[in-house]
Parts: sequence; structure tokens; C-alpha cells
Amino acid sequence: MNITFEQSTNIVETYDFIEVRIHVENPSVANPFTEAEVFGQFGLDVEPFTFTHGLPDGELGTASIRPGLIPVDGFCDSDDGSLYRIRFMPSEAGAYSYEAVFTAGGQKYHTSGTFMAENRGRKGLLRVDPDFPFHFQWDNTKEHFFYHGMTAYHMPGIQDDAEIRRSIDRLHACKVNRIRIAVNSSRVRNGMAWFEPVYDSEDFTFLYGPWIAERPHDHTYPGWDVTRFDIAYWRKLERLLAYALSKDISVSLIMYLDAYRRGCDPFGPHHAGGLDEQRYYRYAAARLAAYSNITWDLTNEYRLIRPHAWVERMGYFLKSCDPYHHLMTCHGHETFDFRLSGWADFAVYQCWDEHGGYAYMLRNRETQLAMGRSIPQVNEEYGYEDHYPSAWGEGKKAPARSADRLRRIAWEIAMAGGYQTSGEYAGNGLGGWLNGRGDESMLLPKTLEPLVRFFEHLEWWKMNPGQVELIKGTGYCLAEQGRQYVIYAPEAGEIGIVLDRGSYEISWYNPREGTFYPGFRLDGSELVARCPDQEGDWVVRIQSAACRIPEKTTP
Repeated sequence: MNITFEQSTNIVETYDFIEVRIHVENPSVANPFTEAEVFGQFGLDVEPFTFTHGLPDGELGTASIRPGLIPVDGFCDSDDGSLYRIRFMPSEAGAYSYEAVFTAGGQKYHTSGTFMAENRGRKGLLRVDPDFPFHFQWDNTKEHFFYHGMTAYHMPGIQDDAEIRRSIDRLHACKVNRIRIAVNSSRVRNGMAWFEPVYDSEDFTFLYGPWIAERPHDHTYPGWDVTRFDIAYWRKLERLLAYALSKDISVSLIMYLDAYRRGCDPFGPHHAGGLDEQRYYRYAAARLAAYSNITWDLTNEYRLIRPHAWVERMGYFLKSCDPYHHLMTCHGHETFDFRLSGWADFAVYQCWDEHGGYAYMLRNRETQLAMGRSIPQVNEEYGYEDHYPSAWGEGKKAPARSADRLRRIAWEIAMAGGYQTSGEYAGNGLGGWLNGRGDESMLLPKTLEPLVRFFEHLEWWKMNPGQVELIKGTGYCLAEQGRQYVIYAPEAGEIGIVLDRGSYEISWYNPREGTFYPGFRLDGSELVARCPDQEGDWVVRIQSAACRIPEKTTP
């Protein structure tokens, strides 16, 4: 074999990645995914380890390890073993150096290099805010992230990259900043598995996955070779991530979706957590962790396919494979059983309809607090727009899951200090929550947009639910007492609240239209006011002069 190394650039932005490519002429290994390895160490160009020698007997030497040295796995990016890559994403500006080793056929091949990283203002990685740990922030800009997600499970099954970009653009235009996609498809014959008329076509397929399949068009018996990865598919997934990143959209990578279906899970109960399955998670980390906009979801609805112990094992395993420790969680159902697990960075739930609203999310927050560890709380699945399956779902009928009804639940979740993910209408056949494709008939993204726009004009992460009670009317209150308050009234009427004594600017907000109405000033401690009209739900924003953010009003 003739081995050559190629460095992609000499200057890279922080939170972008540099890549070292290994070109192999006349590769000799039979399976490049199992018989070759790429490994490297990257760090700021300083001495990573020092030790003071020569001290008298009985005295200890001193050692220091600099934190900049990061071990990184590479990956095979060719079916025949002719191309490998190793990627590194620097988080600090400065001069870097690295060493990388390619091992194949019993031989080791080394390379080293240097590059510069420049901070040009990228947002960075999504993290839990250490000062307000029920909330998220970008670690470079420290900008807070109002998590607003849409489910688009099978977006990787959209055949045309241009259609994927159009779908992302449409969601981005409505302030969606997070999408959920399945790395491994459910491989259903059509969307009628969920009572939605979405079918395979020249534009879209449910038949995709991370491995090479002997029978790729067989829904039930694809014949996965779990020792070999489908390079074309992973490259397509990278293009999706790169475009979402350009729109500042975070992508939740769900490693399995509905894997209880035949054809989805090549490991099953007897090989779950073994070396072949570990290779899948390790390859995903080696290949995708250098994209700053990802988070990990170990599997969807884990109780349907894996035991609790597997989740714990694979959570810690994947965390160890990811050099940057992207946020990680695991989707379950109405409870989150990993509140204290070190790999679990935020809690996600599946609780539908009114059951998953304010009271439910406030209870989850209080339970988390009582356990001594605060992490963000997300109802990841509380309903899909006009989705009424006949086999489950409490027999709900329209308009129980209309866009407007889901909007109201989303407001309840936000008022409980939590976050939410929903999904669009799929009944017109384009896909909606099943793949992210849509058109103007899908109302949910635009209906939810005013929620995001409202909170973007607040320091919402400083506010807490359940601490201030209304003295008149019915509603929910978020408060940073003495500074800012938000009241959401599900029905129009009179609202009353006792505040810390001070001067406040009071504004009404129409959450259906996304408009502020002319407000007034309050000097004192008791507010009693009537909604601008007697229909619909309303929001009151109360801000002291110290934190008031000017906002355009509507006549």
C-alpha cells in the first residue's frame, strides 16, 4: 500500500473542523471498516505534559496536564478502503498541532501537522447553561437558545438534496431552530403504519439506513452487513447537517426509530450493546461529532427495544466516543429514568395532548429539582398537527390536535419553564412530521412562531414558574420577581397579580397573531387589568424599567 496524507486547510474557524485525509493506493485489507484504524491527538500547540524530575528522595515531583490535548477517532470513507478521514473541531482560537496514525495490515503510518484556529463568531456547541441549568446556551457566544423543535423523522429519506434544503428553509423561516431526524429509518412500507398517507415515491423513501444492505429495497429483510457502512448515505447525512448548520438549526440524531419493526434492528436482544452495535455508535461519533449543531438521542422509545441497562451502557459509551461531548438524551415515554445519569444532559418526555401541558411539565421540573440535579426539561412529543390514529391516541377527534390546540399546549409548556417539539400535518401526503416536507397547508410552524418571537424579547432563562399566584383570573405565571413577569391567560378576561413594589411597563401580547398592543405604566404592587378583547388567549408582559426591551406595537 502507498499511503499519502492531506491536510484540508491551514486556517480554520473555531467550531468548524479541519480534516486530515488518508489516501490509500492499492488497499490490501478485506474490510476497511474493521481491519484498519485512524486515530489522532489534536491540541493547542503547547507542551501537553510536564514533570519535574531530580527532586531529593522523599519529595514528590510535580506534574501538570494541559487540557487542550484531545484524542479523536477517524473513519473509513470508501467502500474499498482507499480513503479515510479524521476530523477535529477546535473550540479555542490559537495555534494547534496534531499527530495522526493510520494502522492497516499490521503496519502503522504516521503524520503530524499544524494549523491556526480563528474565532469569527460562530455560536459554538449547544450546552446547558451552568448558571441557569434548566436552559440552554451556545458556548461560544453565550447566547441563550429557546429550544423550538419540529419532528422530521425520515428527512434523510428525501431523495433530492434541493428538497431537503427547501424543507429546512421553510422551517427556519418560521423560527424552528431544532429538528429531530432518524439516522436509522423505521423501514415501514408506507406512512399508514401511523395512519398517515405518505408513500415511497421518486421523491421520498422510507428505505435507508447506516449499513450496506444485501436487499436494500426489502422493507422486512434488508440483509444488513453491520460491519460495513453505506458511504453514500452518510455523505448525504453530512450535507443535511451542514445545511442545517448554515441556518443555525440544531439536529437531534436519533440512532434508532421504531426499531421493534422487523428489518430495523439487526442486533436484537442477543447482540444489543455488543461490538458490532458499538461500532455503529462509534462510527457516527467519528464521522459527525465535528458538526457543531448536533445532539444525540440514543434511540426513540427505548422501552420498546432495549432494557434500562442498555441505555446506561450505550449512553456512557457514546459519550466517551464523542470528543466534544455534545448534548445527549434518550427518548422514552411519560417518565425520564436517567435524571442523575452522567451521560444524560437533558430530560425528554412523550406525553400527548393536555396531559403533557403545564401541570405535567411543572411536576417534572419539581421532581428534577428534588433530585438535586437541574437539567432542561423537554416534552419532545406532545402531539402532531391533525394526527388522529384510530388504533391509539385516546380516540381523539378533530380539532383536538389542530395547530391552534397544539399552540396552546406549547405555551403551557413554556410557562412551566420547559421546552417542546411538535410535528406538522402529514395528511396531505407530503410527509409533515414523518419527513419534514410541507407546504402552505401546514399551519403549525407559523402558528407557533409568535411563541418564539415573544420569548426572544425576554431574559426567559432567569424566570421561574409556580412562584407567583394570580389574585384574579385564570392563568400561568413566569417570574423573576421584582424585575420581569409573564402571565399566560388561556381565556380572555380579567387578570390580577401582586408584584414587588416598583415601576413597571405593562404590555399585552396576542399569541395568535404575534403582536404587542399599546401598554401602560404601573407604579405600585398590584395589577388588575382586562384583556384587550374578550376572545381567545392572551399574554401579559410585565417589565421593570431595568429590563424593558422596546417592541413595536400594533394599533
